[in-house]
Amino acid sequence: MIAQTLTAPASEYAAEAALLVREIEQYLTARVRTTAHPLVTKTTAELLAEALGGVPVAPAAPVLAPPARALRLLPDWVLAFPLLRQLHGAGRQVSVAEHLELTALVIERYGWHSGALRSTSGRRCILGAQAVLFRLGYGDEHVAVAAGHRLQAVLAARGISEPYHRWNDATGRTRTEVLALVHTAATAARREGR
Repeated sequence: MIAQTLTAPASEYAAEAALLVREIEQYLTARVRTTAHPLVTKTTAELLAEALGGVPVAPAAPVLAPPARALRLLPDWVLAFPLLRQLHGAGRQVSVAEHLELTALVIERYGWHSGALRSTSGRRCILGAQAVLFRLGYGDEHVAVAAGHRLQAVLAARGISEPYHRWNDATGRTRTEVLALVHTAATAARREGR
């Protein structure tokens, strides 16, 4: 089956990769700071939070359809090809919070893995999911490193000094625990304005 997938026409890969990129772009576009009127300097969410007396308004959940299976199965180095990067946001700047939210989405859609960056079926660990985003051009090395520091800070607050990629691989670790860590780090980064 993998051999069939890898021998599929390049246009099929491009179409499936374009679908993933379009959905990531929709998510990022929804995160753009917009106001109803040019004289208004705060976003609607900020105005609502202010009107509600500081009660935080949760942002809408990011929308990202499941990535195409072929894209999950492609070797990671293929994701860095200039053509795929151009189709999928090459150089698109994202915040640390957005990087972490997208990392969680990749794990949710590709599946979670421990013991290596990825499985043969394309499931990813935290670091592997971050690598997918980096290779496709979402953010840069500084954003990925800052996201790693944010993950490490959440673990440190829990009294865990183990690096997050090793924590991901610990015996008995679950997908739910991993996603909770990534979401907690994203929330903290968003609160700090990162």
